[in-house]
Amino acid sequence: MNKRTLAILATLGTTIIYALNHTIAKDVMPNYVKPFGFIFIRLIGATILFWAMSPFVPKQKIEREDWGRFLICALTGMAINMLSFFKGLELSTPINSAVLITITPIIVVILSAFLIKEKITFQKGIGVIIGLIGALSLVLFGAEINNNAPNIPFGNFLFIINATSFGIYLILVKKLLEKYHPFLALKWLFTIGFVITLPFTIPEFTQVEWHSIPTNIIGAIVYVILGTTFCTYIFNAFALKQLKASTVGAFSYLQPLIGVCFAIFTGKDSLSTLKLIAMLLVLLGVYLVSKKPKLKPSL
Repeated sequence: MNKRTLAILATLGTTIIYALNHTIAKDVMPNYVKPFGFIFIRLIGATILFWAMSPFVPKQKIEREDWGRFLICALTGMAINMLSFFKGLELSTPINSAVLITITPIIVVILSAFLIKEKITFQKGIGVIIGLIGALSLVLFGAEINNNAPNIPFGNFLFIINATSFGIYLILVKKLLEKYHPFLALKWLFTIGFVITLPFTIPEFTQVEWHSIPTNIIGAIVYVILGTTFCTYIFNAFALKQLKASTVGAFSYLQPLIGVCFAIFTGKDSLSTLKLIAMLLVLLGVYLVSKKPKLKPSL
């Protein structure tokens, strides 16, 4: 099996892991582990694993001027990103999460226009508007009666915060990943992120009653640490070396479809007309934002 095929399988694996995570992580919260306590477990687990990889990574010294970027990337990519996502997942539903998480490419386009003055074409502009209409529809009109989702509109709003924070991270972390080995960069990003979030996560972590957690929930926690956090970063690092970023990004279209099907199949969520319309609008918006415009033939 050649490297390109392995890279495609790695990207598909990442997409499936993320898609299933919306439902699996929801099972843990808040009955067994509260969202911020879950972030403590996730960050410390991934940090230990990335440090364990240190002997296999080429030695590099982080230059002093890069520590500020490391701090901002850890704040946006590990702290705000993860805290808002897990808190949102506690308050909302797996399907809403799977749909709204895909607006990250739209957020990246908007932020790129402000942060690095990247031009927004007409096609991307239409995509941004359509995608945001779909996302805002869930935020403003997504309230429904659900005992396991106590505040769906606010939870959906936190998913928007999550996507925005992760969008900033994707823009700023690019230079670090080009300059340093991915595992070295991620080791320090997770370490800094763990320290930043510690005041928010340690209180809920200390409330966890481990003796009362059933085996299947322990399995879900392990899945989030090994799968959603550690393996996905490794898979993405490998895939991006073999495939174009646009090819890897195209797999994001599968995430809401797989996530929605899994949530419905397991009986953890249901698909309403509003959710379906919002999902289609978001996917159409992401497609227009990500699609390369056709080049005009030269005369």
